[in-house]
Amino acid sequence: MQSKQKKILVVDDEPDILEFVQVILEDEGYTVAIADKGEYLEKLQDDGLPDLILLDVLLSGKDGRKIVQFLKCQEETKHIPIIMFSAYPSAEETAQQAGAEDFIAKPFSIDVLLSKVAHHL
Repeated sequence: MQSKQKKILVVDDEPDILEFVQVILEDEGYTVAIADKGEYLEKLQDDGLPDLILLDVLLSGKDGRKIVQFLKCQEETKHIPIIMFSAYPSAEETAQQAGAEDFIAKPFSIDVLLSKVAHHL
């Protein structure tokens, strides 16, 4: 269990993945916010900033890599570690080029998810 309640924002357009990841992370003691649209990330406010963002590479209508580039250019959000995930392993290189700190290929194991999250927090 985490001693400090770290807040993680999970953004994916697949409801099953959002629910699955939320349950796993909350079981580990994290506070979890979920969103199914990339637009949510562009409206983050200082008081509600997460400690880490898990972001799908391809969201309906939005490219997660463009969102990462946007967040990394903003003074308020550039320090937040971003882990991207995708069913396309070839997306890892472009995710890192966009500025993501890490990448997880779908489907992913719970152990991989938790170790990468812990590493960046």
